[in-house]
Amino acid sequence: MSLFPTFRSRRLAPVVLACTLFGGCASSGGDRTLTPVDALYGQLNQASKGYETALQQAREGNADASALSLRQSLDLLKQSSARCATTSGCDPQRFFSVFDRLLRLKDGHFDDIPDLSGDVDSSQALLATGHAGAASLPQAQRSVTLLHGQKLSQLIAMNGPVKAALEMWLTQRRPYLMNAWVNYQYLRHEMWPTYQKADLPEALLFGMVAQESGGKVHAVSRSGASGPLQFMYSTGMRFGLGVDNGFDMRFDPAASARANAEYLNEQLRIFNNNLELVIGAYNGGEGRMRRAVGDDPSVSFYDPRIYDQMSPETRDYVPAVLAAAWLFLHPDSYNLRFPKVDGAPGSITLKRAASLDELTVCLGSADGMGDGWFRTLRNLNPRLDPDATQPVGSTLQVPKRLEGAYASRCVDGPWPILAADLHSATVPVVPDPAPAKASARRTTTYRVRHGDTLISIVRKLHCSSVQELSDLNDLKHHRIRAGQHLQVPVCR
Repeated sequence: MSLFPTFRSRRLAPVVLACTLFGGCASSGGDRTLTPVDALYGQLNQASKGYETALQQAREGNADASALSLRQSLDLLKQSSARCATTSGCDPQRFFSVFDRLLRLKDGHFDDIPDLSGDVDSSQALLATGHAGAASLPQAQRSVTLLHGQKLSQLIAMNGPVKAALEMWLTQRRPYLMNAWVNYQYLRHEMWPTYQKADLPEALLFGMVAQESGGKVHAVSRSGASGPLQFMYSTGMRFGLGVDNGFDMRFDPAASARANAEYLNEQLRIFNNNLELVIGAYNGGEGRMRRAVGDDPSVSFYDPRIYDQMSPETRDYVPAVLAAAWLFLHPDSYNLRFPKVDGAPGSITLKRAASLDELTVCLGSADGMGDGWFRTLRNLNPRLDPDATQPVGSTLQVPKRLEGAYASRCVDGPWPILAADLHSATVPVVPDPAPAKASARRTTTYRVRHGDTLISIVRKLHCSSVQELSDLNDLKHHRIRAGQHLQVPVCR
């Protein structure tokens, strides 16, 4: 039984709150005064009841009363949890458990209440869409997409590894998380629709983008995984990410999101909708995960039989993806404010020849983009070499908000002239003695087979490295294709 009655009306709420905040109200029998710890636990219980009352009032259509009850209960929860740290005998884990339960309660019951629906509040839902106004309201439901019959938040176990990953995202990796958010918002119109069509939650997409590439479309790992969702060459080919007119489709954000969704749904069927195992398979390989799981796909990823067989990278990867997804769903609950981004897509037609580098210079910090627009222009035009000059009449994809800035800054005036002057600058070339040394090493020819990657070829040679093969063949982004002939060292 709770220590305090549930809110009955808005008029009673201040009295109850005053009583609980100061811990000075006698028990119903009048025979004792609550200890400081009892008072805090009473506040915790009352905050929980008040939260439930707010949600019930929202269901009944009483928005004003709901907003008041919600604000009071959350303020009470924050104040009491802050006091717990300085109160002898108070268990902070008890507060965290209630906090976690309230977030899950919110997910489970309010899909039809715009102000409290989904996993984020309405303001966060509007920010994430990149728009404001009534047209954005349906997006408030975007975070509660069912993952094969269950809500995403119900699948994320708030255990030690996930908590540690949450702290990492909120501290050391916070700048990386923020950059991933901004990059994703400009790519959202390309990546989210195909994910939504596959009935997968957007929070999961963001979590994988944040962990894999930070939203950098042209990211390439040391092992040759490429693109915003870091597909290996052979896996990419399996899901239709081949080469199109010389362009590696792993770098295409829409195509990579589609392939990622197809991969996850395939593995969810194999692993009986066990999301943690599927995410682990995405990073560590489905073959390795199948061997570890055997005939029991219901086993937890954190079971020592599974966890101990995974590489350190995969052990970190799974909770990191889930923690980033959780923060996407509940930013306010962790004192996190993602920046407002208007990612509405647009385009420009060049009035004068320019490269992406030159456009970045002449746009400067237009529309408040302190870090400049290079990453966004590069992401939205993945097929273009940023150094290559595009002719007059070329159409480039840009955020709609930049259309006016292009017309005012990059067509006439001093900025395009400055940008062209910088871009045409030449740098003296100093002969590199490395090629002469490399030429002394005997080489032979290797024909690339389907499924080959640079790392797999290196493993066959036993005496080379990915970087050596890349330098020897002047490879860009470690890209290779079936049928290609590579120069490889003769190994003894």
